[in-house]
Amino acid sequence: MIDNFKYTDKEVNELISSMVILVDTREQKCDHILDYFDKKKINYKKKALDYGDYSFVIPKNENLSIPRDLYFNRKVCIERKGSLEEISGNFTNGRDRFEKELSLAPKTKVLLIENADYGDVACGNYTTQYNKKSFIGSLHSFWFKYNIPVFFMKENKYSGVFIRMYFEYYFKNYLKGN
Repeated sequence: MIDNFKYTDKEVNELISSMVILVDTREQKCDHILDYFDKKKINYKKKALDYGDYSFVIPKNENLSIPRDLYFNRKVCIERKGSLEEISGNFTNGRDRFEKELSLAPKTKVLLIENADYGDVACGNYTTQYNKKSFIGSLHSFWFKYNIPVFFMKENKYSGVFIRMYFEYYFKNYLKGN
């Protein structure tokens, strides 16, 4: 339905401003993100997501020939990890489950790792026993094996901005491809 139309810039902006960020109901320790959404009046709702921690929906807009809500959670998602300790746990204790989730996730996805940068991994600046060479190897292997780019967010106060902009520009480019 949305694939059949060419939207004006004004209409695209209207659709983007109506976007609702979906937050997985199992997502924990994300108050800093929800607080940012509240402060910036970004619409969001909690919903059980099959893949990732965040995605989005464009609500119905009959004026723009969108008769029902358009969910993008099967097209794009963000997997968020709050720390290097959390992702190292996924690479060690929960590796099989994590790999299965990523293999089933949408083609377009990103891994957002908060409170760290690549240098922290390279230097072993984390509190688990995971070998830094194995850690770096897992990050790169997962990136290519599951087509999931890794984005480090040293200051998690910017995670909400990242999430919103990631989906906004995904959607803009999605519309341009139609």
